[in-house]
Amino acid sequence: MHLAHNPKSFGFSILSLLSAIFPQSVAQKNLKAAVIIFRHGDRTPFRSYPTELYRENDWPQGYGQLTKLGIQQQYELGQYLRDRYANVLSIQYKREEICVLSTDYDRTIMSAQATLAGLYPPTGGQIWNPRILWQPIPVHTLAQSLDYLHTFIPGCPRYDRIQNETTKSNVFQKVMQPYMNFLTTMARNTGYNVASLKNLTNLNAWTVYDNIKIEITHNYPIPSWATPNVLAKLEELSDLTILSLFGIYKKREKSLLQGGRIVKAVLKDIREAAKHENKRKLMMYSAHATTIAAFQIALNVYNGRVPPLSSCQFLELYEDKIRQYSIEMYYRNDTSGTPHQLTLPGCSFSCPLAKFTRLVSSVITADWEKQCQK
Repeated sequence: MHLAHNPKSFGFSILSLLSAIFPQSVAQKNLKAAVIIFRHGDRTPFRSYPTELYRENDWPQGYGQLTKLGIQQQYELGQYLRDRYANVLSIQYKREEICVLSTDYDRTIMSAQATLAGLYPPTGGQIWNPRILWQPIPVHTLAQSLDYLHTFIPGCPRYDRIQNETTKSNVFQKVMQPYMNFLTTMARNTGYNVASLKNLTNLNAWTVYDNIKIEITHNYPIPSWATPNVLAKLEELSDLTILSLFGIYKKREKSLLQGGRIVKAVLKDIREAAKHENKRKLMMYSAHATTIAAFQIALNVYNGRVPPLSSCQFLELYEDKIRQYSIEMYYRNDTSGTPHQLTLPGCSFSCPLAKFTRLVSSVITADWEKQCQK
């Protein structure tokens, strides 16, 4: 090929190359707004298992509470958001540009506050105390009975029945069969019986792995039976727990009842931004691993792994020169690298808003309570 002798061909090739590397700059797209869902930061265990070495009073502030490390993780996320959205958000906090919604748990509310501290350190006239570069910013919550962000909670009879069917289904039994010998050993070590460990929905296997992992993080001695091989198996069971909650069996209906509720809320935020109905640039949801997983499973972009602490799901709305809108999705599950691009099946990475809306409609129900068969 002699591209140098064909300026038109050469230019087209360069444009294609640049478009692949810098899609936003070449297409002259402007970021209009973003919606993010993040998991809270490092926390203490949310409960103990029968043979657990530690109880609630062995942990600062007790069970399920954000730790100092968790605060640091969320503050770092806030700083990352400041850099990522420097051209969209004002340097100073403006209430009309951002809205923060958290589940009604101490760890998620505190995670939202720590993230905001990193995102909006006060400057200029917003400095109220030069020794404390922090300012209060509202974090809204929903009552747990109304909270679509905290998936896998009581209140949906149809979902409960599907979960009961899941644990009895042939596909679930087949998935769990290779772990039965391991679960027999774990029953002796943890004090749970084999059936309760196999259930997964009750989060017993998750609890064992989660607690030991937290103990390692905070330099607590761990049980002698918790070898690297055992922890690897428990991690696999934790991943399977998420899949059993939102997939494996009757996945689409589970998505309608769980992750689809979050998809519906996020889509509403994005469409309002596209209609210029408000000045909001960033909608933040402070939630849980199950929130991110349920959302990603509903959209068929889940990687099969429990979302790590402080992980963040991004949905960004872009507008081109002719006022056409598109959505790009990213997933930040590792602070050492750039977020992963997520592509909605059936669409390109930069997905036209109208097409995105059409593709996700299959997991959105107009009447959730009716779908739940309350």
